[in-house]
Amino acid sequence: MPSKKSSPAERCGVAWEQPGLVVGVDEVGRGPLVGPVVVAAVMLDDQRPIRGLRDSKALSPRRREALHDEIMAHALCVSIAEASAGEIDALNVLQATMLAMQRAVRGLRLPPSRVLVDGNRLPPLAVPAQAIVKGDARVACIAAASIVAKVRRDRWCLTLHERFPQYGFDAHKGYPTPAHLQALRALGPCPEHRRSFAPVRLALQAP
Repeated sequence: MPSKKSSPAERCGVAWEQPGLVVGVDEVGRGPLVGPVVVAAVMLDDQRPIRGLRDSKALSPRRREALHDEIMAHALCVSIAEASAGEIDALNVLQATMLAMQRAVRGLRLPPSRVLVDGNRLPPLAVPAQAIVKGDARVACIAAASIVAKVRRDRWCLTLHERFPQYGFDAHKGYPTPAHLQALRALGPCPEHRRSFAPVRLALQAP
């Protein structure tokens, strides 16, 4: 007796009652003091599998770049969206992340039938969705989204470093490392710093 053909969602690691086009969603950049939150939505192609997909944090920068290029070349579709530092300050970082997730899903070339989101919260979406804790380590399409988002934001940080090399954005990528905090205290914030985050707010108040 022939085996039952698995659905795209099952091949992503999560079983659904109905087959369809499944998209994985992940974000990068909630913790840094500077710049946007970046969200990627990725719909993989079962006919063009990509080996080695995993949580972007578990990959070397060189391997992330290679997998990013492979995902961009072979995925059925990829959508990348952002919420700016200004939107983060206005909404708070969680709500800005939800907004960026909505933008990423809306930007897909193909409409998904299911959305799988890394974490434990879901943005309001017009299609069925599931939040999956540690999804970037468990689900291939979410892992792909984490890689795309991480590479996009890291490249943005390199561009910001060219504008403001004194902060060291190429090294710490905007996270509150001792070197970043020292530069922030000495120089004050640059235009892309998130004014609502405590270290930046304190730097603004310093005499």
